Amino acid sequence: MINVFQPALRQEELQAVLRVFESNWVGKGKVTDQFETEFANYLGVERTLVRSVSCCTEGLFQSVALLGVGPEDEVILPSISFVGAANAIAAAGARPVFCEVSRRTLNATAESIEEKITPRTKAVLILHYGGVPCEMDEICRLLCEKGIYLIEDNACSIASQYRGKPCGTFGDTGVWSFDAMKILVTGDGGMIYCKNAEMAQQVEEQLYLGLLTKSGYSGKADTRWWEFEISCYGRRAIMNDIASAIGTEQLKKLPDFISRRRQIHEFYSQALSDLEWLQTPPDIPRYVQSSYYLYWIQTRADIRDQLAKHLRDNGIYTTFRYYPLHWVKLHGPHPALPNAEEAAQTTLCIPIHQSLSDDDTHKIVDSIREFGKRL
Repeated sequence: MINVFQPALRQEELQAVLRVFESNWVGKGKVTDQFETEFANYLGVERTLVRSVSCCTEGLFQSVALLGVGPEDEVILPSISFVGAANAIAAAGARPVFCEVSRRTLNATAESIEEKITPRTKAVLILHYGGVPCEMDEICRLLCEKGIYLIEDNACSIASQYRGKPCGTFGDTGVWSFDAMKILVTGDGGMIYCKNAEMAQQVEEQLYLGLLTKSGYSGKADTRWWEFEISCYGRRAIMNDIASAIGTEQLKKLPDFISRRRQIHEFYSQALSDLEWLQTPPDIPRYVQSSYYLYWIQTRADIRDQLAKHLRDNGIYTTFRYYPLHWVKLHGPHPALPNAEEAAQTTLCIPIHQSLSDDDTHKIVDSIREFGKRL
């Protein structure tokens, strides 16, 4: 089966893990600090603003707590988004308010966000769908005028930039995912960016039980290093040196990963452009850089599922990301969102990852074209 997502893990990652084993320290330590430092350098931000986290969803939960979101508050997010985002809002006692998306880009827009703003709106949580950035000038201008916080979910957009600025660094917080289906993979894990060092320090304490004291191994505890105090009722949600060792090697390879994904994206768009019954993704604006995390095609609602089955029967797995959250019963009921609902019925994400061979991509295109001949 040709997978929609697939990591590219090689000997370099194994050797990095072996070095961690040989160090006899596999928990959070120097290697994790190195990974955080290198990731901050990759973003071009101060090291003090970045912390690793057990997963991107935990980063979303931390972001909501950090911004003081709670009962009586509302947080706006696109319906086409990851369920963990809505869960983080609802778990804080706040109300997720789902907004419309652009029919073709599947991104939230300033206009769709503004339609949902009320006096109770505390924050907006956006996703850069498929790795293509939202129109950040308009969104940031709107939220600045309204005094509303911004959280960026960058699970799809590790290499994405808007007018030269990395996605994830526009808002009050930004979070990234390194799970098994992402571009940079550590097994599980993530990263969180905060707009100032005070917020980042608060996150660090929240991520490790609220502890204020240091380990005796750190050299910063003079005596009775086993005694401790806490600043908050934090939980344990940290990365370890095994995952971070993998991450440091993956980060080195990230430019090559993105280059290969771009090649596949461009091949699909060219090879499928003449099919009248199918739409490829809209052109990516010149002033943005995509991560090419998803490649989505859109077709008629009455044939989308048939196409998915045809591809699966030919050894090609497909999916739709993400199921509209306003349709999830636990988060409902919510008003209809026609664009999001249409996308859920017409959109299909086909395989795109750096491990795809040219034979794989040709098979995918040929199978889609073969299906079209039956129409």
